Amino acid sequence: MPGQTVFIIAGEASGDLHASHLARKLLTLDPALSLKGMGGDNMRRAGVDILIDASDLAVVGLFEVLANYRTIKGVLEQLKQTITETPPDLLILVDYQEFNQRLAAYAKSIGVKVLFYIGPQVWAWRPKRVYKMGRIVDQMAVIFPFEVELYKDANVPVEFTGHPLVEEVIADKSPAQARELLELDELTTVGLFPGSRQGEIKRVLPIQIDTAKQLLKHNPDLQFVLPLAESLNDEALDPFIEEIVSLRIAVINGKTYDVMQACDAIITASGTATLEIALMGVPMAIVYKISWLSYFILKFMVSIDRIGLVNIVAGKDVVKEFLQGKAKPKKISEEILHILSDKNYNDTMRHELSLTREKLGDSSGTTHVAQLAYDMLNK
Repeated sequence: MPGQTVFIIAGEASGDLHASHLARKLLTLDPALSLKGMGGDNMRRAGVDILIDASDLAVVGLFEVLANYRTIKGVLEQLKQTITETPPDLLILVDYQEFNQRLAAYAKSIGVKVLFYIGPQVWAWRPKRVYKMGRIVDQMAVIFPFEVELYKDANVPVEFTGHPLVEEVIADKSPAQARELLELDELTTVGLFPGSRQGEIKRVLPIQIDTAKQLLKHNPDLQFVLPLAESLNDEALDPFIEEIVSLRIAVINGKTYDVMQACDAIITASGTATLEIALMGVPMAIVYKISWLSYFILKFMVSIDRIGLVNIVAGKDVVKEFLQGKAKPKKISEEILHILSDKNYNDTMRHELSLTREKLGDSSGTTHVAQLAYDMLNK
């Protein structure tokens, strides 16, 4: 007897990783399940039949999304058709908010059960979306404890499942061990984490490269390392290759967590990476820049003062944020030098970062989501 079918949809590198862990847990609960969907190599390795590769869909910013609108809309229509022709027993949507909300609305309209994992940041902007989610999903699985009340107040079925990073991010190496593994010199190491999207590489990496130049003026013995996200290929760095070579920036494909552990400080784009770095306990500074059009529109919509998830979870500024016009290489380099040279400052930041893990739930988050999905399949 054929097993039930679950569609899992993820559109970015982090979602692909979380979805891959979820897929493995689901197959442990029921090996007969047929898993299909949209994602990347992590999901493929976990046993998901990838119908659509998501690597070309990871864009950020309103203007950037509009520029890729035709491609994104085409994929959405393709998935709608697939769901219509072969309806799954359950549709699991992992993050990738605007896209997945549209797919959720369509799936719900034709009677497909919908589990939304990692909901929209209604606490940050457009809070009325919480009511919309209630109309288009059967169950929310949220990853921050403070999200539960927002959905409960709107009568949306919700469970706090814990953040998947708590079980995914484990510090298992000393900086020296990580550097040896990555064949780096035993020198003070600064990580450049520009993000996992093409647009972030274009806007954030130049700032990080200029910051590296500033840092070398003060300490010529620093070395830099840049992990290239699995959602990107080597060509993404082509416009910057001369500077990467001249600054001797070591580019590492994958092995992101090893790279984090090799670093004494990190300059990172905003996003999931800030939580990963926090869970590794590495001091950092957050740098972010989007198109001015996107920024102009979003600044009227966002209702929080911080952009870094590590700071949002802490409820205060644990690490400094250098955003948009304030993302000046000289100021960022001063912050990194402060981290590297002031032991008390460094120790205080590491202590604050160590508190992140206990705020994000226990290490069974993915198991919890998988059980939630399994129960929905078998109601």
